[in-house]
Amino acid sequence: MPELRSLPVPDGLAGERLDAGLARLFGLSRSAVADLATDGAVRLDGAQVGKSERLRAGAWLEITLPGAEADELPPPEPVPGMRIVHDDDDLVVIDKPVGVAAHPSPGWGGPTVTQGLAAAGYAIATSGAPERQGVVHRLDVGTSGLMVVAKSEHAYSVLKQAFRERTVEKTYHAIVQGHPDPLRGTIDAPIARHPTHEYRWAVVTGGKPSVTHYEALEAFRAASLVEVHLETGRTHQIRVHFSALRHPCVGDLTYGADPTLAARLGLTRQWLHAVRLGFDHPGTGEWVEFESTYPDDLETALERLRAFD
Repeated sequence: MPELRSLPVPDGLAGERLDAGLARLFGLSRSAVADLATDGAVRLDGAQVGKSERLRAGAWLEITLPGAEADELPPPEPVPGMRIVHDDDDLVVIDKPVGVAAHPSPGWGGPTVTQGLAAAGYAIATSGAPERQGVVHRLDVGTSGLMVVAKSEHAYSVLKQAFRERTVEKTYHAIVQGHPDPLRGTIDAPIARHPTHEYRWAVVTGGKPSVTHYEALEAFRAASLVEVHLETGRTHQIRVHFSALRHPCVGDLTYGADPTLAARLGLTRQWLHAVRLGFDHPGTGEWVEFESTYPDDLETALERLRAFD
């Protein structure tokens, strides 16, 4: 049966032609979207629109999608480079590569952790919103490292509560520009959406409480390797907090990093990696901890920084 979908146009599709943007959003061909628009099945802010209409971020989109039989749906695809660190009846811990989202979302047409697990034959918990079932926390697409996904409903409930109560230990390593002063400290600054750039976040009065603890591990001429412990888990928290200190993560051009330094180090994303993850196991109650080594691009950049000195 046809399905009516209603949602705001994602920021990432702003300015795109309707046929191109919605094709990427819903996994359709451009010609299929064009046909839907011609048939009056697409509306923006209540008005029927054609295939060449430019999408506006936040405009209310209504689209009637054609029905699809279950056997017509494409099978989930494996995610290259996604490594299983631990697997048991309650949960699976994965080492997420860069360029992979935690779960499907509007405007993202790339690989996801949930699809990669499905392709590998893992059955995960059905709790949570349909597009993020089993996911109890997330990493940015451009951030690599450790994630835990719940397989049992009990594990989902226990892990979600642990993240809410901040009993999970999340440890990251980042290389930030310059030398933070002091070399060990706490950044306690509220975070909310950026007032003028909708795709970014910022330290904003009245934002959600956000606390980041850090310690410098190694200093270079133009940057520092720091270990970071998150007390809260806001979107882009580490990136936003260090940018607010004027020490953005190296390679993080979105938050003010030097593009020349990024190019010298061969970086195409922020130098940020989730290196350790520890929590009380929801099945046994015992403390478990997992570690991840730096991926090749981050290791190469670190070696180049050391060589510069």
